[in-house]
Amino acid sequence: MVVFSTLLVAIANILHMVVNLYIWVVIIAALITWVQPDPYNPIVQILYRLTEPVYAMIRRFIPTNFGGFDIAPLILILGLQFFDLFFVNLLFKLASGL
Repeated sequence: MVVFSTLLVAIANILHMVVNLYIWVVIIAALITWVQPDPYNPIVQILYRLTEPVYAMIRRFIPTNFGGFDIAPLILILGLQFFDLFFVNLLFKLASGL
């Protein structure tokens, strides 16, 4: 049981780090759109490829454009925070209960 508990803690830690990293990617991508970056810049292309598919999925279900302001990054960050607070903490509690 100790091995399974340690495995769950490791998985929870990795999920927490990945979620936090992706939140920062979303924040940086949202900030970069304010300055009209060069679309051929490799960093801009990477940020676009990492965020735009998820934005498109959100936009398919929820209207996100209000007065020229796109709230898809905000919705995504809130969803990621919910995932981190609920599911990752659930894994930590499950691991501590074993």
